[in-house]
Amino acid sequence: MTPPSESTSRAVYVISVAAELAGVHPQTLRVYERKGLVDPSRTGGGSRRYSQRDIERLRRIGMLTGLGLNLEGVRRVLELEAEVETLRAELERVRDEARQQLEQTHRHYRRDLVPLRQALVWRPGRNTDARPGRR
Repeated sequence: MTPPSESTSRAVYVISVAAELAGVHPQTLRVYERKGLVDPSRTGGGSRRYSQRDIERLRRIGMLTGLGLNLEGVRRVLELEAEVETLRAELERVRDEARQQLEQTHRHYRRDLVPLRQALVWRPGRNTDARPGRR
């Protein structure tokens, strides 16, 4: 899972702008927050601030509700999507580890292997021809 860039995670939009960008009413954003679907940042004075990532999430929520899901269904879908993303990242990490271990094992085996020509030792005075009667 790639970490969000600063430009997508920086909370800069006030609630009215975020609502307009997401295509919903500001009161809808408050409902989404109460239901735990979105968690905007807060200023020192308590005002909500939304990031570009929050806006994308709000659009995703709107798309899912447009398909007929209620807010609990949307919450569950978003939760499962996050879990899938986490599992994909874990799978990729495990695959990378396995690939590295396999490469290390192959390098180890290659070091132990000696080409056949280097392995032969010639001993003077011994018959190198296996045929009987020849010297």
